[in-house]
Amino acid sequence: MGSVSSSSLVLLARLSGLVIAVLLVFWALFYKSSFVPRQGLTYSTLHPLLMVIGFILISGEAILIHRWLPGSRKTKKAVHLWLQGLALVSAVVGIWTKFHSQLGVFSNFYSLHSWMGLLSVSLFAAQWVTGFLNFWHRGEVRSTRTTFLPWHVFLGLYTYALAIAAAETGLLEKLTFLQTKRNVPRRCPESLMVNGLGLGLALLGTIVLTAAILPKYQNHSGNDKLVYSSQDRPKCLSS
Repeated sequence: MGSVSSSSLVLLARLSGLVIAVLLVFWALFYKSSFVPRQGLTYSTLHPLLMVIGFILISGEAILIHRWLPGSRKTKKAVHLWLQGLALVSAVVGIWTKFHSQLGVFSNFYSLHSWMGLLSVSLFAAQWVTGFLNFWHRGEVRSTRTTFLPWHVFLGLYTYALAIAAAETGLLEKLTFLQTKRNVPRRCPESLMVNGLGLGLALLGTIVLTAAILPKYQNHSGNDKLVYSSQDRPKCLSS
């Protein structure tokens, strides 16, 4: 039952991610006039693609690694680390695209969306560096590593949720701009698409976080007693 539940959540997360990616690419390709021309069409379209597909979707897949990837714990940690590294590179490049503006380097960093985005990427980078050091440098006292792990898991999930929230505020900011500055109707295919993206991201975040915090358990021979898969205690994520 536990494995079926985990598999179902992973499948739902991937289906949600696929729908989000398709909607986002369709929006970027078929509604080019909605992106700010003076910023450069390439830069303005790269930003949402890199931040959503490269940052949020890939980091979500990295969180789910421990739910589906077979092999040793070390293998899972290595794949988790490098997927998160790929997500971090995407996020850094995605933020870099916003510096290409004729109004100055920091002209785009004035809103709640931009502040939340910078905070989430900064926390994510700090998380990745500590995870990298923890993975490759194994000389720490075991008790220190054990104490650090819950905080690493908590901050990782918090950062992921913050990234989702930043993307939601970005979509709201973009849609508000389109409706007020470019006279995009409130009820039109593009508005529906952007709202659909927001709902898809909210659903994806719910699925990934639920899969991350549910304990792994096994149901033996129809017995109702839950037996945890590792040391008789709940296990959310390995780090």
